[in-house]
Amino acid sequence: MAIARALTQRAEVILADEPIASLDPESARRVMEILADINRSDGKTVVVTLHQVDYAVRYCPRAVALKGGRIHFDGLAQDLSKQFLNDLYGADADASLMITERSRRVRQKPRLELAKV
Repeated sequence: MAIARALTQRAEVILADEPIASLDPESARRVMEILADINRSDGKTVVVTLHQVDYAVRYCPRAVALKGGRIHFDGLAQDLSKQFLNDLYGADADASLMITERSRRVRQKPRLELAKV
């Protein structure tokens, strides 16, 4: 609903705070595909906050990572290395963050189509 509301209001910037929190993987993928398509097709700026690093790597060209309330990384999402993430989260990135080469691949066109407003 929030995405539809933003599109109806013709917002130039969409701020999505944890848009996939509590969603199953397929629903999360669909939401991220829709947001990515809005950015690509409609030229709107989309800013998302995520804790799911694998989704950030797959769908976001740029990532900003915070640590201790300060910017710890600001760059290409694909440059988020496992070593960097281990340092950032204090965890084994291989086990806790599902970053694979597949997640870094070019995105597919979303299956859901949005009505043009």
